[in-house]
Amino acid sequence: LPRQNSQTALRENSGEMSLPFRIIKYIGLLTNRYPKLTVCMDDFIAAYKIMEECYIYDGKLLIAGNGGSAADSEHIAGELMKRFKIPRPITTEMAERLCEIDSVRGTSLAKNLEQGLMAIPLVAHEALSTAYINDVDGYGVFAQQLLGFGRPGDVFLGISTSGNSKNVMNAAVVARALNIKVIGLTGQNGGELAAFADVAVKVPETETYMIQELHLPIYHCWCLMLEERFFGQPS
Repeated sequence: LPRQNSQTALRENSGEMSLPFRIIKYIGLLTNRYPKLTVCMDDFIAAYKIMEECYIYDGKLLIAGNGGSAADSEHIAGELMKRFKIPRPITTEMAERLCEIDSVRGTSLAKNLEQGLMAIPLVAHEALSTAYINDVDGYGVFAQQLLGFGRPGDVFLGISTSGNSKNVMNAAVVARALNIKVIGLTGQNGGELAAFADVAVKVPETETYMIQELHLPIYHCWCLMLEERFFGQPS
């Protein structure tokens, strides 16, 4: 679709005009640069709202995937746990507490630390992961971590280009048992994950590397939107 028509379709299909401007502007940026993503904007917005609600109530995002999607899991956590674009100074109360504890180190910490949105990539704990794989198998490695880290109100983001990654699906089952909402980020076919998740964003590609190329702008946009929601200046 031409860009103008793409934006018109987005407004009609997603109820864009009822969304806050801070969301509309990022959706516009995303779909102008990647028009083919217009078809998944309803699910993109629904997934964002799940993550926003999670952070409003002090929850956390648990993320898992394999191969390139494992790298994406760590990438997302990196964008959420410190500044992406907007400065995130710590609270005055925390800064004062740090300085009371140690006037030298506390002053430096108060200046340099940033507020984060808690995000844990379940791919990053090598000792735990390899112990589980060695003692049991590789199919429960994310599920075991989710069982330990997860609490009701958290969100699990499972990234799978096919939608059929066994270890991601096992984690999704544990998430559901813990009353943790499940977001899937997949390719066009969606697989089991899309059918199981509360919301699934199925980017319109079927080749693995092409799917991954569209996953990055999706999650970058989520991170931008979350950062502005919690650390941006009030409009």
